[in-house]
Amino acid sequence: MKTTSIITVNFNQPQVTIDFLKSVKVNTELDNVEVILVDNGSREDHENAYKEVYPDLIYIKSAVNLGFAGGNNLGVKIAKGDYILFLNNDTEIVKGLLETLITEFKQYPEIGIISPLLLYYEQPNIIQYAGFTEMNYLTCRNKGIGSMERDEGQYNSDSRETGYCHGAAMMCRKADLESVGLMAEQFFLYYEELDWCEKFKKAGKKIWFTGKTRVYHKESISVGKESSLKTYFMTRNRILFIRRNTGGLNTFLFSVYYSLIACPKQIIVYLLKGRSDLIKWVFKGVLWNFTNSKNSDKLGFKI
Repeated sequence: MKTTSIITVNFNQPQVTIDFLKSVKVNTELDNVEVILVDNGSREDHENAYKEVYPDLIYIKSAVNLGFAGGNNLGVKIAKGDYILFLNNDTEIVKGLLETLITEFKQYPEIGIISPLLLYYEQPNIIQYAGFTEMNYLTCRNKGIGSMERDEGQYNSDSRETGYCHGAAMMCRKADLESVGLMAEQFFLYYEELDWCEKFKKAGKKIWFTGKTRVYHKESISVGKESSLKTYFMTRNRILFIRRNTGGLNTFLFSVYYSLIACPKQIIVYLLKGRSDLIKWVFKGVLWNFTNSKNSDKLGFKI
């Protein structure tokens, strides 16, 4: 019986995924871990190359890109571990990561999901994530704790409840998924882990951060900082998150704020940056929410 199932998703990033597998192999006790790689509709199949690095790899090939949630959910369905660790394929880990996270679960049974300290791979002394504040549901904004701070060990002993986990590295108990359920696949990309954290909270579980271990994240490898894909799904899913997790009055008030303040501000920013090509994707992201139910599986974007 494997203690932990590590699930990662690849989309057209074979070398990044190979580096990830090397990191997992070196930094985990192989007897207690199963690694599940979901290939999310990549153009080329690199199964043999992946298994050269990690021979015991469980490889799942999806014919189409199912998105972040869909790809991870595919892995969950075959996972046999008591604990499931979701790691982006553009991360690299350290020794003791699994053991530290599992110890936190045992010490604090109320934990539903936990994320470790995240540092930027290219700037390993700079913090990406040390927790999140709670969401302001009227603006759908929150803040990253520790973001862009220099890592001087200030979070190394932290073990605490936080607003949300980070999708690049998060662990849960498999048993909890029977009551909480899987990630909502209609998000496809962005906000799905925040929505999932809300589901854990509603089930009476806590969202947790620990600085006792860390993961290095190669941020922005998967999606460019400014792209039609990111603009569309960040706009679309910000509204969708509020629709799914708040009541009618809050959704109305947020819609007023978003339509009259947030969207115009974003459009002005794109104009100043000379990225007028992205403006239509703001409108498309908003329009999707007026023409689709909050449970719709229609993407509205050609992948």
